[in-house]
Amino acid sequence: MADTVLFDGAPDWRAIAAIARGARLGLSPAAEERIRHARSLVDSLVASGTRGYGINTGVGALCDVVIDRDRQAQLSRNILLSHSCGVGAPLGREETRAIMAAQIANFAHGCSGVRPETVAALVALLNADILPVIPSRGSVGYLTHAAAIGLVLIGEGQARIGDRIVSGAQAMAELGLAPLVLAAKEGLSLVNGTPCATGLAALALARMERMLGWADAAAAVSYENLGAQNAAFDAVPLGLRKSDGLAASGANLRAWLADSEILAKGAGRRTQDPLSLRAVPQVHGAVRDAFCEAVRVTDRELASVTDNPAVTGTPAAPEVWSQAHAVGAGMALALDGLATAAATLAAISERRTDRLVNPLVSGLPAFLAAGGGVYSGFMILQYTAASLVAENRRFAAPATLDGGITSALQEDILTHATPAAGKLLQILDNLELVLAIELLAAMQAYDMQPDPAARRAPATDRLYRFIRALLPAYRDDRPLNADLALLRARIADRDLSGPEML
Repeated sequence: MADTVLFDGAPDWRAIAAIARGARLGLSPAAEERIRHARSLVDSLVASGTRGYGINTGVGALCDVVIDRDRQAQLSRNILLSHSCGVGAPLGREETRAIMAAQIANFAHGCSGVRPETVAALVALLNADILPVIPSRGSVGYLTHAAAIGLVLIGEGQARIGDRIVSGAQAMAELGLAPLVLAAKEGLSLVNGTPCATGLAALALARMERMLGWADAAAAVSYENLGAQNAAFDAVPLGLRKSDGLAASGANLRAWLADSEILAKGAGRRTQDPLSLRAVPQVHGAVRDAFCEAVRVTDRELASVTDNPAVTGTPAAPEVWSQAHAVGAGMALALDGLATAAATLAAISERRTDRLVNPLVSGLPAFLAAGGGVYSGFMILQYTAASLVAENRRFAAPATLDGGITSALQEDILTHATPAAGKLLQILDNLELVLAIELLAAMQAYDMQPDPAARRAPATDRLYRFIRALLPAYRDDRPLNADLALLRARIADRDLSGPEML
C-alpha cells in the first residue's frame, strides 16, 4: 500500500511531489475543522446578504453584477462549465495528481469556504487514482486547468482510470458518489488560486534535484576523460567564493574524482582548462543556489492562502476579503528563474559533450567512433544535444513578461505562473536527455583512453560499471536513440546526490 501524506499544517514541496508519484493524501482533524469553519463563514455571508466576489456576484468584469440567493448554486456550476475551455494534450498522471494535492492543501488552510464534502470528494478521487483529464494548454494562469478538475465533481468532463477514459459521472460512481451540486462560492474556489503552479513546481523541483546530482556525475566523468586539472576543485580555492551551491558541487566533484590515476598522470599538463570544465563548480553551484531559492518560494506559496476572495472571522461576524492572492507573480518569477538555471545546466553539459567527441581538443578518436570513415560514432548524438539546448533557450524566455489583457480590462496584468511551470518541465525533459548524452559519450571515451593502464577514480569506475551493465560500447551497430532512451529513463528515476548513492 502506498504511503500516506497527512496534511495538518502547510505541506512542503516534497509532500506534494510524493503524492504526485502515488502516495495517498490524508487530512488531519485540525485541517478538516478549518475546512468546516470556513464553510460556516460562507454560509453566514450568504444568509446575511453580504456582498462577496463570486459568492453573490458575477466574476471577472461581471464582479458588480449581484446574484440572487436562489441562483448562487447555478453560478458555481456555470463557472466550471464556462471556464472549461483548455485545449491540447492532457497532462500526465503525476502532473494531475500534483495539482490536485496542491489544490486540497489550499482548501485545508481554512479560508476558501469549500464544503467538507467537496474536499472529501477530491481526496477520494486522488487516492483512488481516478484523475480528471486536464488539457495542458489554454491557461494564462490557472482557470482552465482547475476547471477540468471541478467538472468531474459535478459529473461532467472526463477522468482517467488506468487506461480507460470515463465520464465525470462514471468517475464519481466508481467512488459510490453522486455528482455534487455545488453551493455558493464553490465554483469560484475550485478554479481559483495558484495550486496549478505550485503543484507543477513541486514536481519540477523533485526532478531538478535528481538532475543536480547527475550533472555533477556527468561533469566528473567528462573531466576525467579529458585529463583536466582537478586542483581547480580543491576546497581552499573554492572557499574563496561564498556560495552554498558552489561548495556542495565542489565537494561532490572531489568525491567523484578522488584517487584518479588518469588525472594524476595529466597533472601540470595545462595551466588551466576551458570554462566548460574549469567552471563546473561555479556554474553547477549557481544552479544549486537558484534551486534552493525556488524551494523557498514554493514552500512559502504552499503555506499561503491563494483564494480570492478569502474568508475569515467567525460565523457571527464573518469577513470576506477581495484581494489578489490568486495572482502567482512570486511563483512565476521563481519558475522562470529555475527554467533558466536548468537550461544553463544543459548548456554546459552539451559543451562538455562536444569536447569529448571533438578530435581537435579531446585527444581521443574522432567522434568516439570505432574506426575512421565507415563509423560516425557519436557525431550526430552531439547534434541532438545541441538541438535540445537550442530548444531550451526558446523555452527559457520569461513567461512572466508575456503580458496580455483579459476580462474586458478587469484583468489587465497576467503573470503566467502555470505556463512558466509547464515550460520548466519541458526544459527538464531536455536536461535529462542532454545529461544522458554526456554520460553515454563519457563511457565511450573511457573505452578509448590512450593509456588503458591508467585507472579511473573508484567512484567514476562504479558509474562506468553501472552504465555498462545497461549498455555495451557503441560500434555503429544499433540506433543510438534507443540507448539514450534507456539511460534517460534510468537516471530520471534514480537519486545520485553523491557517489555513495551508486
